[in-house]
Amino acid sequence: MTIFDVLTLIGGLAMFLFGMNVMGDSLEKISGGKLESILEKMTNNRIKGVLLGLVVTAVIQSSGAVTVMAVGFVNSGIMALRQVIGIIMGANIGPTATAWILSLTGIEGSNVFINLLKPEAFSPILAFIGIILVMFSKGEKKHTIGNILVGFAILMIGMTTMSDSMSGLKDIPQFTNLLVKFSNPILGILAGALLTTALQSSSASVGILQALSSTGAISVSAAFPIILGQNIGSCTTVLISSIGANKNAKRAAWAHLTFNVIGVVLAMVLFYGGNAIFGLPFFSEKVGPASIAVIHSVFNIFATVVLFPFGNQLEKLMYILIKDDKDENGEPVGEKETALVEERFLISPGYALDKVKEKCDEMAVLAKENISMSLDFIKIYSKVKDEKIKANEKRLDAYEDELETYLVKISSMNLNVADSMRLNKYSHAIGNFERIGDYGVNILKTKRKMHKDKIHFSEDANRELEVMGRAVQEIIENSTKAFIDDNAELAMTVEPLEQVIDNLKAELREKHEKRMDSGECTVENGMLFFDIINSFERIADHCSNLAVCIIELSQGSYQTHRYLKGVKNSNNKTFMEQFEIYLNKYALK
Repeated sequence: MTIFDVLTLIGGLAMFLFGMNVMGDSLEKISGGKLESILEKMTNNRIKGVLLGLVVTAVIQSSGAVTVMAVGFVNSGIMALRQVIGIIMGANIGPTATAWILSLTGIEGSNVFINLLKPEAFSPILAFIGIILVMFSKGEKKHTIGNILVGFAILMIGMTTMSDSMSGLKDIPQFTNLLVKFSNPILGILAGALLTTALQSSSASVGILQALSSTGAISVSAAFPIILGQNIGSCTTVLISSIGANKNAKRAAWAHLTFNVIGVVLAMVLFYGGNAIFGLPFFSEKVGPASIAVIHSVFNIFATVVLFPFGNQLEKLMYILIKDDKDENGEPVGEKETALVEERFLISPGYALDKVKEKCDEMAVLAKENISMSLDFIKIYSKVKDEKIKANEKRLDAYEDELETYLVKISSMNLNVADSMRLNKYSHAIGNFERIGDYGVNILKTKRKMHKDKIHFSEDANRELEVMGRAVQEIIENSTKAFIDDNAELAMTVEPLEQVIDNLKAELREKHEKRMDSGECTVENGMLFFDIINSFERIADHCSNLAVCIIELSQGSYQTHRYLKGVKNSNNKTFMEQFEIYLNKYALK
């Protein structure tokens, strides 16, 4: 093996890893978090969990990513430990699909159809089709499909390059002697575990072993323990991800390792025990890429089938190994409150955005609740609602800080156009919901001062505030419901109502100024009145911001000023009709 063979090997490995990374990222991008959402919703029994874990892992080409997501499900309270055990089992089988695809490099034969299955035959075709889609297609989905094809082609070309560069190794005694040492089960398992840990991918680790096997120098006895070790090495990423997680999430991560270790022990007992007793005829036979795929698949299916009935016992074992903390009296201590959004979900940006949407919906409910309670203050002050509004505002501030930080992390990832637009929408919504909550607090402070100083508005002033308050109640309900339901049609009713509220503010200000001029109202009372209607108007403005964002992004753009200019144009019949309806509905008598 010359220095040029070594350079070719390095280049082949680089192409292999790069192709796998491009293909995996593109598969995740095109799924847009949908697969993870399916995992969350359809794991009410272990059989479904195994099947879904298998399918999702086979599609996104990463058992580590799926298992890390499972740990995140447990840490955030979305799933119980017993539910993710099935996902963990299925995630172990999923990567075997990659090994079978990579085994195509070992196909031999002179038949035309057989030759077409060889990577060197179909990879250039896939690469060409992929490049055409990337360079000349307009749709983002076609671009992503092109990247998947190019990534797969580069992966297969890299695999072939590695296999070709290693062909001379079979004639090097030092290499064959090294492989003999891996027949020692302990050394083989360690080698497989370390390689997988270094690459952070069991699929890549198995692919490299398949490339080595093409030399014809690796025996079943050497390959078997390496494959077992690769399964243990795949647990490293998951264990690292569980650092700082709650007890149940740690149990999920260690369940993954325990499952693999038990499977490895059972497989070793059967394999080496069977060889010692019966003398397995294939023990010393040489293996190729297809044989590696067979061993990899048989082991993972064997481990899942054997351990599947003991899922409950595995769960109990995790509770024994990782005990709950207890206080001085021996009573269990509750887990500390988890973060609003799970950091582990960042491995799938589309799914992470789904979780952000759920928290934005909670912000919408909190903001609407605050405004509803603050409007009640116009009639009568309530200490209970005072405390509730302050508590809600504190939560809204915490939501804003944490969600905005989370969105910044998501924005640095490779997002598709749809997810980028969703990110913009949620970022705008978070700020607007928080500000709506602030104006609810402003109204609270005004009413608190009036209660403390025994200040009262006139009957006319209270009646006018009630009319404007009802308009504000409707606009907050319409805008929050439009956001939660992603209802652009309902969002279109917000802007006409916002214009009516602007008109009401001007009308109420004018009427109250007259009362101040005539001595019916003091200057202090007047300032408090103006504070309330100013808060009403600002609430409506933020509701308008929400509605415009929903409407514009539903149409694939975000041109706020252009939309507002167009919608308020006197020629806009729909806007004017809706405006007249609200004008009559909230007219001052």
